[in-house]
Amino acid sequence: GVMCLDFHPQHPSLLAAGCYDGSIMVYNVCSNVTKPTYISTMKTGKHTDPVWQVRWQEDKESKELNFFSISTDGRVAKWSMTKNELKMEQVVQLKLAINNFNNEPDEICAGGLAGGCCFDFSMKLDYLFLIGTEEGNIHKCSKAYSGQYLETYEGHNMPVYTLKWNAFHEGVFISCSADWTVKIWHHNLKSPVISFDLGNSVADVCWSPFSSTVFAAITSDGKVHVFDLAQNKHEPLCEQRVAKRAKLTRICFNERHPIVIVGDDSGGINSLKLSPNLRKLLDSTSMDGKESTSAVAQRNKLEKVLASIDITRKIL
Repeated sequence: GVMCLDFHPQHPSLLAAGCYDGSIMVYNVCSNVTKPTYISTMKTGKHTDPVWQVRWQEDKESKELNFFSISTDGRVAKWSMTKNELKMEQVVQLKLAINNFNNEPDEICAGGLAGGCCFDFSMKLDYLFLIGTEEGNIHKCSKAYSGQYLETYEGHNMPVYTLKWNAFHEGVFISCSADWTVKIWHHNLKSPVISFDLGNSVADVCWSPFSSTVFAAITSDGKVHVFDLAQNKHEPLCEQRVAKRAKLTRICFNERHPIVIVGDDSGGINSLKLSPNLRKLLDSTSMDGKESTSAVAQRNKLEKVLASIDITRKIL
């Protein structure tokens, strides 16, 4: 079974897929051939557990097309498309952190491998990325330091299903978990800035591409929850049930049109239209490559929300 997909942002005909048996495949959707163009093997490298996320990521040091994957086998891997085969390179091995209580609270003991569930690369610093695990931990990592975590955030007590950096603010990210919560973080703080209890397992969450303070989350009871932190930091602006029997699994904003797509575990796909106040498209960059006025305004809007929570004094 296919667990995850990702289209290449510059070559939209290339589709990477991760499977339940640990296989990785790359398809050319423009080809008449239905078989994958590339497929991972035991010889070239392969995950041994289900692959929960794949993501294309440009590597400036390599001329080959690359993408990354994460699996509950405890590994984050980089895949390179060579002329003849798909090559696997281990980026991070997710060591299971266990607190050492022998009067050394900061020390960590290695105790096997943690199951990886999700990851996300920083939009501003492409070497920086976050990893969510089955144990509920979130790790901040760097491609340059594959053997250690830069930081560990212990905000969830069940699997972390999704992590997303905010597109307008390089220091803010969001997470959701089976522990019923959605949490917003600043990467310089070890504890969450804001936490929302949605009353059921939260399968997915995503930021709006139109506003720095708007995000949507889906819960296992079939509901979509839409928040705007600039309007209300405690309750969703909208809460709508879109599935009665099926469990919602994925949600995604369309980056050009005022539409949200929601998928469920019965194979259904629901298309929802955004309310008028969320329909104005904001370009994140201007023609000369510099940040546009609208993007700066969006960053300032989120900064204002953070300032109202008084986190600035906590940031080192």
